[in-house]
Amino acid sequence: MGKILKVQKRSGAIVDFSPDRITNAIYRAAVAVGGRDKTIAENLSRQVVAMLEGKYPVGGVPNIEEIQDMVEKVLIENGHAKVAKAYILYRDDQIRKRRQKAAVESRPSENIPWPKIWHSLNWAVENQVDTIQSFNERIARGEYQDIVNASEIAYEDQVEQTAHLILERANDIRIVIITGPSSSGKTTTTTKIGQHLRKEGYQLITLNVDHYFFDLAMHPKDEFGDYDFETPQALDLELINQHLKSLIAGEEILMPYYDFKTGTRTLNHSSMQLKKNEIILIDSLHGLYRSMTEGIPSEQMFRLYLEPLLQMKDDRGDFIRWTDIRLIRRMLRDAAHRAYDPEKTLLHWHYVRASELRNIIPYVNTTDAIINSAMPYEMALYAHKMLLSFIHWEEKYRKDPLREDAYIRASRLARVLAQFTPIADESPIPATSVLREFIGGSIYEQH
Repeated sequence: MGKILKVQKRSGAIVDFSPDRITNAIYRAAVAVGGRDKTIAENLSRQVVAMLEGKYPVGGVPNIEEIQDMVEKVLIENGHAKVAKAYILYRDDQIRKRRQKAAVESRPSENIPWPKIWHSLNWAVENQVDTIQSFNERIARGEYQDIVNASEIAYEDQVEQTAHLILERANDIRIVIITGPSSSGKTTTTTKIGQHLRKEGYQLITLNVDHYFFDLAMHPKDEFGDYDFETPQALDLELINQHLKSLIAGEEILMPYYDFKTGTRTLNHSSMQLKKNEIILIDSLHGLYRSMTEGIPSEQMFRLYLEPLLQMKDDRGDFIRWTDIRLIRRMLRDAAHRAYDPEKTLLHWHYVRASELRNIIPYVNTTDAIINSAMPYEMALYAHKMLLSFIHWEEKYRKDPLREDAYIRASRLARVLAQFTPIADESPIPATSVLREFIGGSIYEQH
């Protein structure tokens, strides 16, 4: 056992020291600049630990800032300037995000055009679902079915309008990118847009970017053994870009295959080539990330962004956060389709949110269309399904300094969900609803 047993977090909390955290921080920075040698990261981490042990006596407690300073020093002294720069930039970015987190998450995203926000808010006011109180009053009047019907029609109208925009440019478009943060409704929306295009003689052919994941062994872990699949660097972006250019040029490509059971990728697995009136479909979290489509003319692409832009205030006058809606959606979907414990989804969400803020949200203003995938009635369903779980997690993580993010989210959702009249009846929700993607019962294939 080493001399350093504890470290002090920025909050002042004292937690167990783990050299693996240093290794993963270094490896994560290396991955950001194209490096994937874990052995080098481990060797550098050992140098950092040696520096710490040389400075502190047995039982000494260094703070996080000191450790990060030493990481930068070791990287630079060992000639890893690019990795050091990536590490420094990430560290500075995290500092900035901590300072702005409360302000950023308490207001609608500045990247969403205000006309779209205004339209969504205006619709909510007109339909008396702009506050939890007004929503509950409509439920008390027996208007649940009416709310479902109006919500579904509003969503379908947006899908149809988007399909028309694509068709207007169909002679030039070679790639349709459907993107948005986790659990924004990409699967259902993609299927519906594809149906509209097929009626006009066009076919969306999916380039499944999940098959472009690097091997699991090449991903960094955190101190809890959790892999970060949410970063675009988890994908072989260079190969995706190369294959897209080849397909647009009419050439045949050999796609890789990723086996999620073994966490390994096989190259040159299956062939793909575009036919007449076929358009490449990319359904991906990171469809807007520039490295994926670098060098492809913008007129050959149509970019659609999805987000549940719910415009509903709680009893404090605060808007319900879109990220909280998606967190619950992902919990339900992962539990139903991937046998994944909802609590693990909560604990993993900090990765999801960090990657969204860094790699997805900044590019929203490059899109050609935005669809609001929120269903104003969905939070009442979640109150029935999830309220007790969030109350439990709030208590469980209340005094755990390593799970502060999980505690904050659980506490906030426990308070918000408790304000809704819970609804257990899902029968009014059509099988074609985007919400069925998460609560089950969809007629569309899930992935």
